[in-house]
Amino acid sequence: MSEVVVAKPREGKFNKNAARRVRAAGKIPAVLYGPGHDPVAIEVDPKQISRILFSETGHNTIFDVEVAGQKAAKAMIVDWQREPLKDELIHIDLKRIAMDKALRIKVRVKLLGIPEGVKTGGILDQVLREVDIECLPADIPSRFDVDVSHLELHGVLRVSELPHSEKIKYLNSEDATVAHVATIREEAPTAAEVEAAAAAEAAAAVTTAEPEVAKKGGKPEDAAKKPEAGAAKKPDAAAAKKPEAKK
Repeated sequence: MSEVVVAKPREGKFNKNAARRVRAAGKIPAVLYGPGHDPVAIEVDPKQISRILFSETGHNTIFDVEVAGQKAAKAMIVDWQREPLKDELIHIDLKRIAMDKALRIKVRVKLLGIPEGVKTGGILDQVLREVDIECLPADIPSRFDVDVSHLELHGVLRVSELPHSEKIKYLNSEDATVAHVATIREEAPTAAEVEAAAAAEAAAAVTTAEPEVAKKGGKPEDAAKKPEAGAAKKPDAAAAKKPEAKK
């Protein structure tokens, strides 16, 4: 039996202060719109909306909305906002649904089983968690369950391998990758990391290198005392004194 959401029309100004008053009263401000009707500002029960969003069909659930003074309408949740800190619903957009007209929606893909390639060291990477389809409201699937236990290393699951029927039209390419089993590769160092490592290695080499004089068993300060190669010797003071001439 379809869920029935009882909505109350909102009156007055539709600003932030008015929305706060609605939430303070325990309701959620919302808008109901759709072809052939003017948008209606309403307030709804957050518990009902949360129950729908966390159901098996989630935001693709079709339910009845009863607004005072109006005929009940089929609707879906097309957008919602949450308060980031408390994670509470703060606004809902509802769209009227015509049961005889096709819809374009997103449906979740759930992978089942452990791929053979994962057992041999690979990893399973899910590229598409949702796929786009077109179908009548009554034919909307809750999700697509797909067994991937047969996938070997480098194996690929494509849209063409998802459940197909005449009632559903995929809007994604049939060759689009839904999931694949990849190898685990060690990431190559970046150019900045290579440059930093080379600089550190060069600095370590300079720090640990010994002076040449130390290798020869001398002290570094002795190098300053040794005459440079090719420098002339200074004559002795005694040898520099000339002998006196004999009288």
